[in-house]
Amino acid sequence: MSAREIWQPAYIGIGSNLETPSLQVRRAWERLKALPDTRAVRCSPLYRSRPFGPSAQPEFVNAVAGVLTRLEARALLGELKAIERSFGRPAEGPRWGPRIIDLDLLVCGRERRTDADLALPHPGIVERNFVLYPLADLAPDLDVPGLGRVIELKARVASEGLWRLDEPEPH
Repeated sequence: MSAREIWQPAYIGIGSNLETPSLQVRRAWERLKALPDTRAVRCSPLYRSRPFGPSAQPEFVNAVAGVLTRLEARALLGELKAIERSFGRPAEGPRWGPRIIDLDLLVCGRERRTDADLALPHPGIVERNFVLYPLADLAPDLDVPGLGRVIELKARVASEGLWRLDEPEPH
């Protein structure tokens, strides 16, 4: 595990659509609080969303966690994958299929990279309302490296198929 001297902000997408998804998202948040060289700062409200990809699966519950970390991006990603495995998520599965937990490293400091196993910022941020809406709850003025401010990115995607769990469900 590689740690730096300097603390940097990182944002992690959390999602689940199996085995009481809201409980799984809350469990993942608790696990993020225990990461080494990392301080969990805040978790967004929970959102329910339609599946991204194959629609013949349960709806998702999503949130975004904001942390401060001294871990380098690859080490942080390794910790996230270890949490997924501890929840019973297989290493390989259908793309955009049902899952007990999904942890995506969305942004890590000002880092920009496009490696085969790690892209920063996460390439799906700009098109996914289930990422941008909870991220905007935490950090509306965050400048996502190379993409723009979260509040501006959020304004470009519709909220269709997405609602906060602490608000009445749309009809």
